[in-house]
Amino acid sequence: MRLFTQIGWYFRREWRRYVGAVLLLIIIAILQLVPPKLVGVIVDGVSRQQMSAETLLYWLGVMVAIAIVVYLLRYVWRILLFGASYQLAVELRKNFYQQLSRQNPGFYQRHRTGDLMALTTNDVDRVVFAAGEGVLTLVDSLVMGLAVLMVMSTQISWQLTLLALIPMPVMAVAIKRHGEQLHQRFKYAQAAFSGLNERVQQSLTNIRMIKAFGLEQQQSLLFAETARQAGVKNMHVARVDARFNPTIYIAIAAANLLAIGGGSWMVINQLMTLGQLTSFVMYLGLMIWPMLALAWMFNIVERGSAAYSRICNLLQEAATVTDGDQLLPAGRADLQINIKAFSYPGSDQVALHDVSCQLPPGQMLGLCGPTGAGKSTLLALIQRQFDIDQGEICYHGLPLTRLKLEQWRARLSVVSQTPFLFSDTVANNIALGKPDASTEQIEQVARLACIHEDILHLPQGYQTEVGERGVMLSGGQKQRIAIARALLLDAEILILDDALSAVDGRSEYQILQNLNVWAQHRTVIISAHRLSALQQANHILVMQQGSIAQRGQHQQLISQPGWYREMYRYQQLEAALSDVPIVQQQGGR
Repeated sequence: MRLFTQIGWYFRREWRRYVGAVLLLIIIAILQLVPPKLVGVIVDGVSRQQMSAETLLYWLGVMVAIAIVVYLLRYVWRILLFGASYQLAVELRKNFYQQLSRQNPGFYQRHRTGDLMALTTNDVDRVVFAAGEGVLTLVDSLVMGLAVLMVMSTQISWQLTLLALIPMPVMAVAIKRHGEQLHQRFKYAQAAFSGLNERVQQSLTNIRMIKAFGLEQQQSLLFAETARQAGVKNMHVARVDARFNPTIYIAIAAANLLAIGGGSWMVINQLMTLGQLTSFVMYLGLMIWPMLALAWMFNIVERGSAAYSRICNLLQEAATVTDGDQLLPAGRADLQINIKAFSYPGSDQVALHDVSCQLPPGQMLGLCGPTGAGKSTLLALIQRQFDIDQGEICYHGLPLTRLKLEQWRARLSVVSQTPFLFSDTVANNIALGKPDASTEQIEQVARLACIHEDILHLPQGYQTEVGERGVMLSGGQKQRIAIARALLLDAEILILDDALSAVDGRSEYQILQNLNVWAQHRTVIISAHRLSALQQANHILVMQQGSIAQRGQHQQLISQPGWYREMYRYQQLEAALSDVPIVQQQGGR
């Protein structure tokens, strides 16, 4: 029953729908009390030969009319009640998605994708089912049960009613105990379902790698074990679930036995008529549904409560990056970076320290250095995926921590190291951030990213479906489509995080030439391992061990001893050797 308290905020907001549905359920319960009473009247009238055919037909007509009215009212309350519960599903999923969009990368390291998918689908469905069917069964069972008990005790015999209710307290205690067990076991079952969902997601995402390494049998065994564990947990739930109905039926059977036995004795001793006993047994039959509904309500509400607890745990997880309250002024401005120290959450190791630079609009900043030097960390801080421990990054002279996140990130256009493409057409993938873009605009940025000709050679051109995660495209094609997508946004700051690593040298050179023209009044930040991508940068930062080891322009850096010059010479030698024909190399040997 905790669930009704947990989602009380929604009941209060949608009280009109729920109150309307409850009132209709009460009216239906009252109308359902009339037919058993009329049956008793008919039985007594026929047995005493005191009822004419016209009167009999009249009462039968009344019962048919009641049935029609009950049918229509049930139709209306279902629209009110279930319409409200479905709206709750929309709201929960919207809040869930907003929570996911506010979280930083560390959040996704703690929570598996399969678990998050299970929460937003299976768990939300359980909560919604409880908010609809749970409310229905609670109100219906209480109203119907209390109304039947009142009629049985006041209109027929309170002594026989008490006798028939003797098994009910035992049943209530048993149901409460089953409900507590179900709550705990269902939480474990949902966790097992999340694990199964995660296993499926990983297998489908990495199916090409699994087949390439011949791991089909191994993965099948792992999946079978995960499915077995989920089945065991669900069987534990089923064992508790299976106890509800037998408990109810035994209690009802005992109540019927006591009612018929006691009622027969009262008829023999002329304490009630045969028609009254018939009505009493029919009323007792009406108690079957409230009792079953009560058990079912405990079942689905405990499942919903366990699911809602899992959802709330995630929704209440505070974002490590909080939104600012200051509006970002219009227009371009200097990007000022002054990082004294930064460590990732939960780590004592300093990831960045003593990093500072100022980047005016229209200039290009290059980032390079060995793996793990802090390039991607710096770009993550510029995007404000994390907050800086000591220091700040400013735009328009305002620290990023004071700016509204949505406004700041709208000024950025980012291409990551591993671009993600949706299972959609090439055109829709390019127009992801600007869905209303025209065909001419899409083709223009595709030419800037040197992908236009490749797209034209695809089966349906720009309308070609790229498959799951762009499976039908090469790595270089994915990167160039991602670059085109970023250029279409026309953002003030373009960030390329090693976004040219899979692009051939000729395409890389052409893309950089196009970017120089495109970025005349825009800020461009390029992180790259291939130093040829940084030759035209206005300023280059050489990162080593989380700080700036060298800075300057390309010509300055290759004239200074250090990592940049050594790596540039190595890459130049590697490029020269790759251009030597194989025959010439063999002859030189």
